[in-house]
This record gives sequence, structure tokens and C-alpha cells, in this order.
Amino acid sequence: MPDSTRRMLVTSALPYANGPVHLGHLLEYIQTDIWVRFQKMRNTDCVYVCADDAHGTAIMLKAEEHGITPEDQIARVRADHERDFADFLIAFDEYYTTHSEENRELAEVIYTRNRDSGYISQKTITQLYDPQRGMFLADRFVQGSCPKCGAEDQYGDNCEACGATYTPGELINPRSALSGAPPEERETTQLFFDLPQFEGMLRDWLASGAIRESVANKLGEWLEEGLQPWDISREAPYFGFEIPGWPNKYFYVWMDAPVGYMAALKHYCDRVGRDFAPYWDPDSDYEVHHFIGKDIINFHGLFWPAMLDGANFRKPTALHAHGFVTVNGAKMSKSRGTFITARHYLEHLDPEYLRYYFAAKMVPGVEDFDLNLDDFVQRVNSDLVGKVINIASRTANFIRKGGGSLGSELDNPALVDEARNAADEIAELYETREFGKAMRTIMALADQANAYINEREPWKLAKEEGREDKVRAICTTALNIFRILVVYLKPVLPVLAEKSEKFLAIDPLQWGDEQTLLLDHAINKFKPLMQRVGSEQVEALLQASAGTTHEAEDNAVTEEDGNQITIDDFAQLDLRVARIAHAQSVEGADKLLQLTLDVGELGERTVFAGIKTRYAPEELQDRLVAYVANLKPRKMKFGTSEGMVLAAGPGGDDLHVLSPDNGARPGMRIQ
Repeated sequence: MPDSTRRMLVTSALPYANGPVHLGHLLEYIQTDIWVRFQKMRNTDCVYVCADDAHGTAIMLKAEEHGITPEDQIARVRADHERDFADFLIAFDEYYTTHSEENRELAEVIYTRNRDSGYISQKTITQLYDPQRGMFLADRFVQGSCPKCGAEDQYGDNCEACGATYTPGELINPRSALSGAPPEERETTQLFFDLPQFEGMLRDWLASGAIRESVANKLGEWLEEGLQPWDISREAPYFGFEIPGWPNKYFYVWMDAPVGYMAALKHYCDRVGRDFAPYWDPDSDYEVHHFIGKDIINFHGLFWPAMLDGANFRKPTALHAHGFVTVNGAKMSKSRGTFITARHYLEHLDPEYLRYYFAAKMVPGVEDFDLNLDDFVQRVNSDLVGKVINIASRTANFIRKGGGSLGSELDNPALVDEARNAADEIAELYETREFGKAMRTIMALADQANAYINEREPWKLAKEEGREDKVRAICTTALNIFRILVVYLKPVLPVLAEKSEKFLAIDPLQWGDEQTLLLDHAINKFKPLMQRVGSEQVEALLQASAGTTHEAEDNAVTEEDGNQITIDDFAQLDLRVARIAHAQSVEGADKLLQLTLDVGELGERTVFAGIKTRYAPEELQDRLVAYVANLKPRKMKFGTSEGMVLAAGPGGDDLHVLSPDNGARPGMRIQ
């Protein structure tokens, strides 16, 4: 047992056993893996589990389409998922499946405990039936218009446009997604979980800090509108677990899917000889952390804690929700080649490139994440190759030429101490999932180290007689800082860390090793630790990912309604307060300034603004401005502009950048 008294279970959402892992999925698994690796480096007793979500009508129909059994279908997909995750360095302690005996047993325990406590009821309802397929239709196989907002082509359980939930029978103009036939209404007896009985508990839980405040407020709207009983049963034919006492009736997939977290842990505990019970004991000090996408917050934030509470299991310690992934400012698209599967990516690019880019731009909230491919190439090359690895590549050969051992003293102990003293700050940023801020802090330290090497110029000193000790002390300083930075980056870049450990001839690095110095120590010959990424590699990836069929444009042009917009149109703008961290002229441009913006939790953004005729760069330093954060990035010959700074006036000298009042902070939304 580790020395740490902190014990936790960490989970990522369960990928559905119906298709490949893609970049939209990977944001979550990489985020979780980074956090788990950090915890383990700090000697936390942390178990990371996941599983394939293997039940439901969709699995049954996909297997039917392939002419195989559902069991064969989920086995094939699970093998592909495990391979893709492993190649992206996602280090699960257990990767399992919801189609397991452990999951059957635990789902039945949760059901029977809730049933015996009076939280399960039955009633006869009218359900939609496909007369052509001869089966009742699961929610996701009924489509129509949302009864709340009118959005078309929505599924029968919840609206992807407004987030409302409802029954399939409430859809406007419903149709079967399987045959296209209008479904018939037929009576059937179904089982319901009495969610309204948990309203008081859920109010307390949402206020407990287990969920980010903005997310908790959104879930609170459900309580204000009034909770409804939740249908947890489905009719045969259905691929899943039969409900005890109800032949030919099955648990709805969302009833047993989250139980898969428990089942995967149970399988792990049985395999390694651990006690399963404390993880889910309401009175234990064990922690449970769920990392999820914002599209499934309702299930994890309301239904799941209520089911656990009703069965006398502990509720999650925290839900960590994230947004969706866009590519180059738009949703992933097969026709543009930006619907990128994990396997397509791995055939062209190093997985650590993506791990670092995700980390460098990641925030702990539910804002969507844009994978800007030009920025991806620039940031990987600049930060990893041009800054961190550059420290070692510029100094290691001088050590090898001088005998192969680091010196006994440092040339600049204060610079090394500054790097060491950042450990607590960086650890806190990892703990709170402020990965973007952590990466910026690490890169600032790398910049200082490179500036120090430039100043000392060991390549010149090496040519002077009798300066060997000075050169060794300089390079020993630089390589000690490099080692410290590798400690800080190891949760994100485990392969780079492993290669660096081999180069430095040291044991695997743990958090805390940054406090010790590497002196009088023989190192190995330096070999390139990472290759630069080329834009041609990215282009080849896009071409390989391009679909063979053309999709409709994401933003179709409709009939104009004058120049008016609706409040919904305006609400799509993500207006933020930003601070101009740096402004500079653009060579070859008469009107443009290049602005580096600090947008708080969104990180840094680059904007090219046509305001040079009105402002000198130094006039704009540290000025607060209004910034459009979700404007699609625009490629220009000078670089990519990531948004827009708002200004008023006809232009030229009569132009005025809009600034918020004093007291506004970078990243704040402009309401």
C-alpha cells in the first residue's frame, strides 16, 4: 500500500461498443489519464477504470447488420478500443465491459435495494411500436421534432439542441429510425425509478461542491421544473440484462451503464486481491471522481447519485465535465477530413503531440475545445522541440565531450532553485485540472533556461583553453533544469519522460524528485527525443480521414430575414474580457497589429487586428478589451487569427477599441 493516505477511484465515461474512438472521445481520456498519472506520481493510491458500454438496441442492430451475435460485436469493438487507448498511452488499471457478471450482479443489487426501499414503481403506459420491425422502439430509435423547442430530427429521449428530456411519445411527428414507419401506440407495463423522492438529497448534493457551480446551476433547472419518474425498463428484443422477476423485460442501458464503473472496479479488486467495499461505502474516506462530457451530465448529475443513494452506496466525490471538440473552429466533418479517428491519427502522428496540445489548451470547465491544426503544429514544435528538448540538445554533447559526467556544482543555483520552487504551484494546477496554466508555467521556465544558455554561450567557452569546468557547470545547470521540467511534464508526456530517464541514466521520476540535484553523475549519449511535426503530416492525415460522401454544410444559408437576428443568434456569440498581454507590428502589413490576448481560463489567443493606424503597440499593453472568443479562426499570410477584438468608429484615426469597466477580469463573459 502506498504511503499516501489518499485513496481514490477515477473513471472516464464508457465508450459505446458501436464504433471507433475518435478525437472527440480522446479529449476526455487524455485529460483523465494526465490527472491520474499526476496522482500516481504523488504516491496517491489511485485506481483508474473504464469499460465498453455494451448494451442496448443499437448494439443488437449493429450485430444483426454484420451477421454476427451481439457478443461477437462487442468483443470486436472492445479489442479495437483497447488497442487505440493503449497506443495513446491511456494507462487504465482496468478496462472492462458492461456485459459482465459483475455488472449484472451489481445492477441487480442497486435495483433490488431501491425496489425494496419503495423507489421503484410500475405502471401501464402507452409505448411506440414499429409494426414493420415487430418491436417496441427504444428511445434512440424514435425520431421527430422536440416537444420543447421544435428542433427537428431529435431522438426520443433527449434533445441535442436544447437539452430537454421527454418520452418518445411526446415527440412531434415521430417516426421509426429503423424503418421510417410511423410508430403505433401500444400499452405495456414498465418500471420507473422514483426520482422525485430524491429532490432534497439532490439539492444538497448539487450545493456540496461536487460539481462546478455553472454545471450545478444548470442541473438545478431540472429541479425547479419538477423531477419526473424515470423509465428504467425496456421490452424484448433487447441486448442487456433481464430484470429480476420480469421475464422478457430488460434494464434500460442507462440503468446498468454507470454501474459499469463499479463492475470494472470489482473485477480489478478481485484480480489483484483488494477490498472493493470501501470505495462505495458512504462512510469511508475513499474518493470517486468521474470525468465525463457535458452531453451526459444529466445522467451522472441526477439519476446516478440518486440510484446510488437509494441503494445505500456513496455518491461521487466529484464530476469533472468537459466540452466538445471542434477542429479548425467547426464540428468534426468527414467531408472536410476532420472527423479523425484515433487509428487514423496514429497512422500519421505521434500521440504525444496530441496529448501535449490538449493539455496546453485545456481548462477545467465545459467550454468546447478547438483543435486548430496550424496552432497544433506551431505549438508542438515551438514548446516541446524548440524549448524543452532544446535545453538538452544544446548542452548534452559538451558533457559527453568532457568525460560524460555532470559536474559537482552548478553555475547558476538560483535559476535551478526557481525551477524547483515552482513544484507546488504546478502541482496545484494539475490537481485543479488547470492543465493549460500548468503548461504555460513550465514553458516559462524552459524559456528562462534557454535564455540562460544563450547568455552563457557554452559553445564559445568550449573553444577557450582552461574553461572546461565552467562549461561543465553551465551544462550541469541546464540539464538539471531539463530534468526538473521532465518531472513536471511526465503526466502529459510519459514516453518523452521515459526516453529522458534513459538519456540521464536515472530511475523513473516521481513528483518530489525535482527537489534533488543531479551532480557528479554519468549520463548517456543524447539522442533526439522527439521529431518536429510537419504540416505535410497533418495534411496527409486530413486526406486519409476525408469521407467518401459529401455532407451538408454545417451552416446552411436560409432565406434572409432582412438584417435582423434573433436572440438565439446573438446568444451564439461567446464574448469575453481579454487582456492584451503583448502587441506588435506585423511586418509587411500597414494596418495590422498582432495581439497576444490573455483570456483567463481559455488561455492565450492570437488576433490580427486592423488598428495600427490608430494605436501604437505600446499603447495597448495590458489594456482590457472585448473579445469574440468563438469566431472561426481565419488563416492569413501572417498567421492564424483566433477571434476578434471589438472596436467602434469608421476606421483609420477615428477608431476606438472597446474596453470593459475597471474590475473586469480576463476570461469573464460579457453578458
